Amino acid sequence: MELKTKVNAEDGKHDLVITREFDLPVELLFKAHAEPAIIEQWMTNPYATARVLKFEAKKHGGYQLESTDAEGKVVFRSNGVIHEFSLNKKITRTFELENAPFGVQLEVYEFEKLTDGTSKLNMHVIYESVAQRDQLLKLPFAQGLNMAHNRIEELFKTSNN
Repeated sequence: MELKTKVNAEDGKHDLVITREFDLPVELLFKAHAEPAIIEQWMTNPYATARVLKFEAKKHGGYQLESTDAEGKVVFRSNGVIHEFSLNKKITRTFELENAPFGVQLEVYEFEKLTDGTSKLNMHVIYESVAQRDQLLKLPFAQGLNMAHNRIEELFKTSNN
């Protein structure tokens, strides 16, 4: 099965370019990345429940996310600083997965209107090193991201957000 979320990783580079077209207006796609209650919904999956511990949607704001398993044990916790927050257009932030060997990464999310009912997410993710990026790519990263993106579309198709 072909993934709708495309991950482009050029050999020898320490970044990824990720793209995905959505059957959603750009305003809803942005909302999915900017409102804690919605973030929790699409980041929750059959294996873990997501919680937004902190989310300051502004320049110099910060965030902290946590996922727990069915027994309430922390599966992962991540945090970062928001450097740019432009409504329906762009979010630039750092991302750090706590207690993991991946280091801090820089993420640039650009939200593009295609039509009144469709949009595109362009992500540029920069890692500290090629080795860190390649280590992440050994995990089912692309499949997990594709599933999360699928949940964003499903969430808005089944609700009145």
